[in-house]
Amino acid sequence: MLSFFGFATIGIFLFLIITKRLSVLTALVLVPLVFGLCAGFSPKELGEMILAGMKQVAPTGILLMFAVLYFATMLDAGLFDPIIAGIIRYVKGDPLKVIVGTALLTMIVHLDGDGTATFMIVMSAFLPIYKQLKINRLILPGMVALSVGPLHLVPWSGTSARAISTLKTDATQLFNPNIPAILAGIGWVLVVAYWFGLKERKRLGIVDLQYVYHENLTEEQRQFRRPKLFWLNAMLTVGLIVALMKGWFPAPALFVVAAVVALVFNYPKLADQQKVLRSHGNNIFMVSSMIFAAGVFSGILTGSRMIDAMATSLIALIPQQHANWLPTLTAVTSMPSSLLFTPDAYYFGVVPILSHTAVQFGIDPLEIGRAALLGQMTVGFPVSPLTASTFLLVGLAEVDLGDHQRFILKWAFGTTLVMTLAALLTGSIHL
Repeated sequence: MLSFFGFATIGIFLFLIITKRLSVLTALVLVPLVFGLCAGFSPKELGEMILAGMKQVAPTGILLMFAVLYFATMLDAGLFDPIIAGIIRYVKGDPLKVIVGTALLTMIVHLDGDGTATFMIVMSAFLPIYKQLKINRLILPGMVALSVGPLHLVPWSGTSARAISTLKTDATQLFNPNIPAILAGIGWVLVVAYWFGLKERKRLGIVDLQYVYHENLTEEQRQFRRPKLFWLNAMLTVGLIVALMKGWFPAPALFVVAAVVALVFNYPKLADQQKVLRSHGNNIFMVSSMIFAAGVFSGILTGSRMIDAMATSLIALIPQQHANWLPTLTAVTSMPSSLLFTPDAYYFGVVPILSHTAVQFGIDPLEIGRAALLGQMTVGFPVSPLTASTFLLVGLAEVDLGDHQRFILKWAFGTTLVMTLAALLTGSIHL
């Protein structure tokens, strides 16, 4: 009976958010609460489950809040401006260099894990160049979409945060084993960029181009820039990433300290600090509140043992001799699943069932999380019609979503296949 209530919880949750009957935040709280009551649990029991679930995701919520604040501060301060300006100066009028430069800049800017900010920065920097050189208009959004994919596996992205909270793990255990796969994905994207660039150089040739990035900044953006603090910000960021990868310091505490230090160093005046916080507060609240709501969802499903009951039901459907394929199948299908499931539906609805099923077969449940992140709303989110940022990307590029998908989908699937192979070869997931 618990299995029935569990699948009903997942099914109704998916239905409500896919059909937009409820927001993700409200569905994450109300649906498991209603089915928990229907399953016979008392309000007090459900309250204890909810509290336990929120305690589990608290470190992830804190990590996400302050990681977004840190990288938003660095973007406002202009840490990446010299890189952007340098790339634009270097590419000049060569379509090959322009397209490869697009990929490199997108990857650098996307270190903050925020797709919306990345799309706005890169598109505003490169769209005039693409128009002036008459490069195929689908290549710019296509390369931006490809380039954010591998970098979206960073542990402070919204997608990774969902996986971390669902699997009740920390950033280093989920992220570090996938680093070789991420590097392989980056290599694949650069190869694709080079291929596109060669074709466009052959078609268009090389022309003279004059374009200055800083002249295209708004007055408000200029006021927030702190060029004199570039090296301080650069050293702080490199140190932060090294400390995160080495696991020298708990990731949530690391980002709390780093974000506060970055904010105070760059904007010592209270008024400036408040402007930065207000400008990014909405994004921070929306993502972090969703993580705590996910704690309610996972807390009830886990505490009521619905997840265990669902996993037991699935075991009967999977032949024992094929069980070891579960992580690989999850990885290969992860990118296409972005077209069917929102990140909330997949990581809060599908991954818990897959991971608990994996446990029953003696498979590390973290392999399911690592496999899912190789495509589901990482590589897949900039081509999915289920994410608002996809429409921002194609809107800024002035192209049709269908044209964008037809142009770049096969290359995006290639990214996931390359990363899956790398993950298998390096032991992030196993056959």
